[in-house]
Amino acid sequence: MHRVSTINPAYRNGDGGPAYLIQGPSADIGVLHLTPGQAMPNHFHARCDETFVVLEGRAGLWLDGSIRYDLTPDTVLACEPGELHYLVNDSHADFRCVFIKSPASPGDTVNVPWEPGKPAPGTPT
Repeated sequence: MHRVSTINPAYRNGDGGPAYLIQGPSADIGVLHLTPGQAMPNHFHARCDETFVVLEGRAGLWLDGSIRYDLTPDTVLACEPGELHYLVNDSHADFRCVFIKSPASPGDTVNVPWEPGKPAPGTPT
């Protein structure tokens, strides 16, 4: 049994970014906090899927550099292994969501440089 709180976790970047709450063996669970203008780099996971459950605020999730999904409270969105995803808080309020990576796969994140407005990764320029 693991019991944790999403309030004031140890965020990677001090007061924001991801914070793992529970790690392994079957899943990694954490919370992501993005202040206005912050983004999580474009990336994919080779072996695990990643599910997002929005707690508060609004953000955009870009899938494969071409489709944008609006994330709002109570939205649940799952990315499969190999799907590129980029999250950006382009609102004026803080954004928080729970993320679940399953199966637990430490070191499974592959960053692929990309930002909205640029050609989708893998497309000819």
